[in-house]
This record gives sequence, C-alpha cells and structure tokens, in this order.
Amino acid sequence: MIALRTDRVEATLALAESLAALLLPGDVVALTGELGAGKTRFVEGACRALGVRGRVRSPSYTLLNVYRGRLVVYHLDLYRWESGTRAAEVEEWEELMEGDGVAFIEWAERLGDSLPPRAWRIALAFAGESAREITIAAPAGRSAGLEARFAPWAAR
Repeated sequence: MIALRTDRVEATLALAESLAALLLPGDVVALTGELGAGKTRFVEGACRALGVRGRVRSPSYTLLNVYRGRLVVYHLDLYRWESGTRAAEVEEWEELMEGDGVAFIEWAERLGDSLPPRAWRIALAFAGESAREITIAAPAGRSAGLEARFAPWAAR
C-alpha cells in the first residue's frame, strides 16, 4: 500500500489519470471515503484517461452509470444501496466486474466479502479544504513500479 497526498482537485484528477493507465479489462477499483471526499472526482479523472467523453456523474440514485472509452467503464455507487436486494444485485454486478471493462465502485466497503480479491483499493480522506490523503493498495502481483509512478504525490 502506498500513501499519497494531493493539494487540490486537479492533482487528484491527475493521480486518477495515472492509475487509469495501469487498468486492464476486468479490473475493479474499490473506492472508500467519507461523503464529499472525492470518490466521484477520482472516477472522473480515471475516465478522462480512459477516453470517456462527456460528464461523469455520481450514480447515487441510479446505482450504475456506463461510459464508453478505451475500455467500457462501469461506475457503481453503493451509497443508497438497500441491503435487502444485495444478493441479486451482487450477482449481476459480478458479471460486470468480470467483463471486458473496468468497474469503479464508490462506497465499496458495503460489498464486504463480495469484493473480488483482484480489486484495486483506493481510500480518500480529507486533509484540508481541497487536500486529500489517498492510499492505494494494488491487487496481488500488480504493485511493481507504483512508488515511482506516484512519486509526485508521495505523502510527506
């Protein structure tokens, strides 16, 4: 796991773009953090790098937005997720997470044990008005070179 820090929104977008360059079909990016910590903005930066045109919006009410770019992007938001429908929805989303696109899941901690082990785990936390502390845990076998890639944002 590496600890990073951004001092403004543009830096968080750039960090997400850098991560997106590493993503492969079937990857899952699990995002956690308080309300307003920047999870959707992080997805926006990644989508920009993946060639998605247009606005990236939070799928808080729809649960899922799909964007087309270099890879298909499945953007899930579990903030308003009702646990009563959990099993059926998780089953449906597992198909997305194993497909030819990339899945970004906001409020991923709500999936519990259903989160695949191959997920990138990104935690965002407030570190000031526009500053964020961001930790990235890569899936097994995917951490080589991360410190060098993210050196501009290394936590000090």
